Amino acid sequence: MRILFVCTANKLRSPTAEDVFRDYPGIEAISAGTSAEAPRPLTKELVASADMIFAMENHHRERIRKKFKQRPPDNRIITLHIPDEYERGDPELIALLEDKVTVRLLEE
Repeated sequence: MRILFVCTANKLRSPTAEDVFRDYPGIEAISAGTSAEAPRPLTKELVASADMIFAMENHHRERIRKKFKQRPPDNRIITLHIPDEYERGDPELIALLEDKVTVRLLEE
């Protein structure tokens, strides 16, 4: 399953998520940012190729829904409600990601 993690700048939250889930069996994790200045900006190809998208905040989810016609169904675009207040690799951020994402993955 190909999972896409999305935040704004693709420097802190989504790359941390990509790092955490990169080695999960059966998961191909990638991250991107909604900002054009992000190291890996969100593209239609990334969105279209994702089986599931985890957006860090509601505004990321809504941007995906409004901008990209080729995307997973709405119920496969999940908002994690993780605010932009963590550094990359922050243990608290990692714990939040593991808790919130793993629950959804186990449902699959």
